[in-house]
Amino acid sequence: MTPVQQRNLEKAWDCKVIDRTGLILEIFGRRARTKEGRLQVELARLDYEKSRLVRTWTHLERQRGGTGSTGGPGETQLELDRRLIADRIVKLKSELEEVRRTRGLHRKQRQKAPFPTVALVGYTNAGKSTLFNRLTGSEVMAKDLLFATLDTTQRTIRLPQGRPAIIADTVGFISDLPHELVESFRATLEEVGEADLILHVRDIASPDTVAQSQDVEAVLKQIEQPEGKDRRILEVWNKIDLLDPEAREAIEGQAARANIGAVAVSAWTGEGIEPLRSAIADRIDDDPGTELTLEPSQGEALAWLYEHGRVTGRETDGEGRMRLTVRLDPQAMGRFEQRFG
Repeated sequence: MTPVQQRNLEKAWDCKVIDRTGLILEIFGRRARTKEGRLQVELARLDYEKSRLVRTWTHLERQRGGTGSTGGPGETQLELDRRLIADRIVKLKSELEEVRRTRGLHRKQRQKAPFPTVALVGYTNAGKSTLFNRLTGSEVMAKDLLFATLDTTQRTIRLPQGRPAIIADTVGFISDLPHELVESFRATLEEVGEADLILHVRDIASPDTVAQSQDVEAVLKQIEQPEGKDRRILEVWNKIDLLDPEAREAIEGQAARANIGAVAVSAWTGEGIEPLRSAIADRIDDDPGTELTLEPSQGEALAWLYEHGRVTGRETDGEGRMRLTVRLDPQAMGRFEQRFG
């Protein structure tokens, strides 16, 4: 719908008329809670509106004026609106660039920990926030709404053998997601690009699950990936509790195949969550295994290993010495040797 068509319909029907992008922006505006979220939505709205200004009030043209001369028409209301929008866009982009810089600093601090990062992505209303709450024990708002989650939330989760990871809940995608939104939410979506593992949450009970999956993959292609970083994706087939027994058995059998790269779960009931935790650990756990022996008195070192690595094997001999198989990244191993070596 062109701007002129929109204006004509509003005149004919005497009510506000919005197109698909306008509706999405309207919903986003209602969901924004944080300052960053409101900035991103406002920038997207202004980017959208600047191309949809139409000439309506020719009587608002301003005369340049001057002594003894009327001159030609001056700055029209349309041009003034465009200039005001352009000025506001410049200011918003500057503020969001500061947000992006701050996010970058936070990522660098997290990399020093260093905990692997996991990002939840998926079509809107696929159950990402419910799964996030199930994995972390949090109480992030999770409702049967479009774009219920707008502001990115991060929490720490514990994987099998005690290894911690950071998981992020992100905004839901939709088919033909407006370019203005992808650009405006660039700082937020960078969290997806930087993640060590992406959990693609799918509503497997939806008749449109295949099309929705393709839409999500199309948006992921628009998100920049750091140079040299491989994109690892694990599909989470959610809402199996809504399937009939025959369909559920088929889906669970399909997900169990080694070459599929998917885990069938119900975030609502908790079914399949523990296998999902194991699958996450298997995919982010690419650090080399190291054999260590600790004396009975080295309880602090043992606790440190569980906190910063993944203990995959543990045996205790008759004298109380512990022989451990531990996966640590090189940086963490250096810190361990410096502190306990």
